[in-house]
Amino acid sequence: MSPITVDLGPVQETLLIPLLGRAAETQKANGLIQDDKAVEIVAALDYDFSKWQKSKALAGATLRTRMVDQDVQTFLGKYPTGTVVEIGCGLNTRFERLDNGQARWFDLDLPDSLALRRQFFNDEPRRTMLEASVLDTDWMEPVAATGGPWCFISEAVIIYLEAAQARQAITQIADRFPGAWLLIDTTAQKMVDGQATHDAMRYLSQDSWFRWACDDPQEIEAWGNLQLVKSRTFLDASPDLMKQVPWQMRFFAQWAPWLIRQKVDGYRLNRFVVNAAE
Repeated sequence: MSPITVDLGPVQETLLIPLLGRAAETQKANGLIQDDKAVEIVAALDYDFSKWQKSKALAGATLRTRMVDQDVQTFLGKYPTGTVVEIGCGLNTRFERLDNGQARWFDLDLPDSLALRRQFFNDEPRRTMLEASVLDTDWMEPVAATGGPWCFISEAVIIYLEAAQARQAITQIADRFPGAWLLIDTTAQKMVDGQATHDAMRYLSQDSWFRWACDDPQEIEAWGNLQLVKSRTFLDASPDLMKQVPWQMRFFAQWAPWLIRQKVDGYRLNRFVVNAAE
């Protein structure tokens, strides 16, 4: 099989970072994740991943994925026939890893990302790919038709929008899907300003950098009928995940969390519920 060409827009190219992270962790003896599909995809792509091979951000991206996985598993435990929507799905494998055999899944992304995704994934009876921007609204029709409950995941996606666009995306979902869960990550202004030294983002053009800064995710509640029910940093990862992170992070998290708290507090994984309907 010939290598598959990667032809992605600047922001869409960032989907390759978590992909490489999952593949790298899979190949470790005690990695954070087991994702053989990610290993397969990395091997199949005609792309120079070498710039990120030593990046500490790879483990961070995979830790984020696993923490989001836990929220999705909580949702599916409560609503086994619910609907999961992966916003900006990229080359994510969450369906392959977490599907319970009952839930309905939608993978939403832009045309170039989905064109690449379709090289490795197919629509299935309970999993559908939707070609659209999160800022559009037509994609909401088939999602709403399932009747819910709904869980929307934005893992390193909405943070790449401008502030007004981020607000638009979140409020559109909140207005249309009562009772929905929104899993959204937020980045503080200091993180947005520091991308030139970020050990993954610095290798990409500034057109690829995230834009939306949010120092306090609680403020998002004022945008509509949203309640922040949980907000975590990497230091709040469960003990089983902490056992698998690189030793440096594990050491500081256990023995000197105050030394890194200021740094990690700028990036948060948040769970909102629309209309506070838990």
